[in-house]
Amino acid sequence: MTFRRPNLPFCCALPALAPALVLAAALAGCASPASRFYTLSPSGDGARTASAATVPVSADNPAWLIELAPVDVPPQVAKPQLVVQTDANQVKVLEQERWASMPGDEIRRALSGDLTQQLNTIDVYGSPHPDNVPVYRVSVNVQRFESWPGSHALIDAVWSVRALDSQTVMTCRSVIDEPVGQGYDALVAGHRDAVDTLAHSIARGLRALSDGRTKGAPSHCPDEAHSPG
Repeated sequence: MTFRRPNLPFCCALPALAPALVLAAALAGCASPASRFYTLSPSGDGARTASAATVPVSADNPAWLIELAPVDVPPQVAKPQLVVQTDANQVKVLEQERWASMPGDEIRRALSGDLTQQLNTIDVYGSPHPDNVPVYRVSVNVQRFESWPGSHALIDAVWSVRALDSQTVMTCRSVIDEPVGQGYDALVAGHRDAVDTLAHSIARGLRALSDGRTKGAPSHCPDEAHSPG
């Protein structure tokens, strides 16, 4: 004789589904929160990049060009995540708070935008350029890039400006400490202000180097910067 298992009503089948539902809910609860991305470059950045090396030099074109080399940053902050100080000896890596690109690239892009605007010039790094326009190579080595939430953002950088045609060089150091409010948006804005201040120092140094070459006088680091020693 064959026995058939009676069909169970839907309400009686729920206990069998319960473990699967609990597992699905647990997996949903374990999903990582959405990451937030930050950049040091303001929207609508006015940076001008070299696109035509054969443009004739005239009063409408820059008196000089710049080459901003890739920016070096300390290894402990050279990562996509924001790295913040918890005290003098400890840092915290924030998995959900991230840079839009690597910190060195973010700093370089922001500096390039600032310098090209302040000096009315073009960043020709990696691009061909006219031979009859002076070119100044700008190098930046960030030795400290510290993020203290609710306190301050600090950039300590050694930078140099070199005239490629004569190898005349100026080397300076800038330490910029910007107070910040609460929140990571304020922290990133503090670093943006610090980069802007650094760009002003570099622009003043480049002008001083150019004037010194023209007048045959020694050039010195700007007042807000000093020679590393």
